Amino acid sequence: MNDFLHKLPEFVGNHVALVALFAILLLALIVMQVSALFSKVGELSPAGLTHLINRENPLLIDLSAIAEFEKMHVPGARHVAMSQFDPENKDLAKAKELPVVVMDKDGRGNSIKAAQRLVKAGFAKVHRLDGGVLAWHAAQLPVAKGNR
Repeated sequence: MNDFLHKLPEFVGNHVALVALFAILLLALIVMQVSALFSKVGELSPAGLTHLINRENPLLIDLSAIAEFEKMHVPGARHVAMSQFDPENKDLAKAKELPVVVMDKDGRGNSIKAAQRLVKAGFAKVHRLDGGVLAWHAAQLPVAKGNR
């Protein structure tokens, strides 16, 4: 250990760019983890969504493109186009105390924005399907086809 500490300054001096890159990546990882801790949007794995469906009967909102939704979606999910997604809608406002799960095709697109809008609108239990419908399908869980 003592030998390591003596060689560390020499290593840092010889590999400044490598050490700087390591520090930047470490800082980015810490920032991402801290922001996830304080986020009011829960991320669910497909297994976590299954558990939530079995226990609490959440409102499932799929923001995928209509063609993608018709190919495959989580059973019971309702399709809403992102251009028409409105958390202040009177029908959706009735579900403010229910768990709401938003999803899209791959979990990287509209579901993040929609979840944040729901939180701002005062929804208490907002979740996002991590990996989207593709993750649900990859977990070999049942999918529905068509527009219902």
